[in-house]
Amino acid sequence: MPPLMIFAAGLGTRMRPLTDLRPKPLIEVAGRSLLDRALDLARAAGAAPIVVNTHYLGAQIERHLHGQDVAISAEAGLILETGGGLRHALPVLAPRGGPVMTLNPDVVWTGPNVLTALAGAWRDDMDALLALVPLAQATGRQGGGDFSLGPDNRLIRQGDYVYAGAQMIRPDRLANIPDAAFSLNRLWDLLIAGGRVHGMIHPGGWCDVGRPDAIPLAEAMLDG
Repeated sequence: MPPLMIFAAGLGTRMRPLTDLRPKPLIEVAGRSLLDRALDLARAAGAAPIVVNTHYLGAQIERHLHGQDVAISAEAGLILETGGGLRHALPVLAPRGGPVMTLNPDVVWTGPNVLTALAGAWRDDMDALLALVPLAQATGRQGGGDFSLGPDNRLIRQGDYVYAGAQMIRPDRLANIPDAAFSLNRLWDLLIAGGRVHGMIHPGGWCDVGRPDAIPLAEAMLDG
């Protein structure tokens, strides 16, 4: 199983006021924090090592993880966003290179373990494999879709599938991006141009827990 990074450094602006004094990954859904739910998925899949990045109210996350089987990638000063954050963590996450997995903690899943599914569907001719959900089934989603699927499930920008917040990806070309802080969209664009980015549809439930009003939606999905 590849190494896994959980993105926990964000400011949580959409989740205010709940994030005024607490980082979003520590907000609870049905009595369990979003970060712990993400770690449950990671451990059940056998991902190792597991790295969590921190920035906003990062000391709270570090205290929460103290003594656990998790490495911290702290981002001081400038928040590095997903692309810069992944690159910053690589010396700990994947010092010998190779594909890695990433997971957004502000998502609640039901059904098969998405990380196990991604690892099982990975092929050596892929540069990235993104978990997707159909827009019509994307609970809590605001806005449109991100991608459509072409031949052999290759990703095409724009369409009715939503990036679900979990992926397996080769991070090598992060070195080609000069900025310190940038979104993983920059890396995806480089890889999509090469025709080696694919999508995998998650067959279970999915809820974007990015706003306070999405918490009861996620809890209802878990109860259902």
